[in-house]
Amino acid sequence: MIYNTRSSAWWALPVLAGMCLVALLVLTTQPVSAINPIPTPDPKPGSYGLEATKPQPPPKVGATISTPGNGAAFSTSPITVNGICPDGLLVEVYDNGVLVGAVMCTNGSFSLQVSLFAGTNELTAIVYDDLGQPGPVSSIVTVTYNNTQFTAFGSLVTLTSSYGRRSAAAGSELGWPLQLSGGAGPYAFSIDWGDGAPVQLKSQSFTGVVAIAHTYKKAGIYLVNVRATDVNGVSAFLQVVALANGKVDAAPSTDKIPQTKAKPEILWLPITLSLILLIPAFWLGRQSQVVSLRNKMLKERDNYKET
Repeated sequence: MIYNTRSSAWWALPVLAGMCLVALLVLTTQPVSAINPIPTPDPKPGSYGLEATKPQPPPKVGATISTPGNGAAFSTSPITVNGICPDGLLVEVYDNGVLVGAVMCTNGSFSLQVSLFAGTNELTAIVYDDLGQPGPVSSIVTVTYNNTQFTAFGSLVTLTSSYGRRSAAAGSELGWPLQLSGGAGPYAFSIDWGDGAPVQLKSQSFTGVVAIAHTYKKAGIYLVNVRATDVNGVSAFLQVVALANGKVDAAPSTDKIPQTKAKPEILWLPITLSLILLIPAFWLGRQSQVVSLRNKMLKERDNYKET
């Protein structure tokens, strides 16, 4: 009886160790659930939004017109105006105090086409930051535009705007008011919105405010080119910058937390511990076998003595 009791105690240890090893292996090979972030819901009806603007000082460095040079004379319009500027700011070019074009400053320089007025033109450039704050006004560059073609047809056609840059959310209509003057109607307009869409064509019989509109499908900054031509073939050109904000194809919101398929992850520390425990478990198993054989031999010896 003493030997049988010892045998049961020795067998209990390896069985318990084996069960612990199996439990460790099962737990370490189970997939670990990923933590899913709680989605931010879209504003609900009746909710309130808050918008803040971080103040910043206006630009301290302005733009400089490099070409054309002061005193240049031209017989054709539009002309190209080039210059240097602080990178990333909007550059608006004015002719005799009237906005005639706008472009973003890229790599420290700008270039755009502007239409000239008949006679003397005083060109200046002003930079604007994202908050619409203006920087210093550039030095005046005076050029002259003379073309006898307009004498036969009357006055020159001019196309201007009060906005060098306008913005709207992508997917929403962006409207832009223009001011048309001079020439003789009807007028034909061609508008390139800069996003690869077909050129928009439009007509108007009289001078005055011209309303154009476009819907951008993707967010971004776009260069818009507008040309107006009167019945006599006299043209005016205007270049401005459009800004489309946000995303168009946003995923629909839902109140449910999206479920992601968790990938199995192996916890190396428990596996290492299980491998270390495997050695004493094997030794205990061998010892239990030795004890069992010894008890069996002793039992056979006792039976042999009795007989």
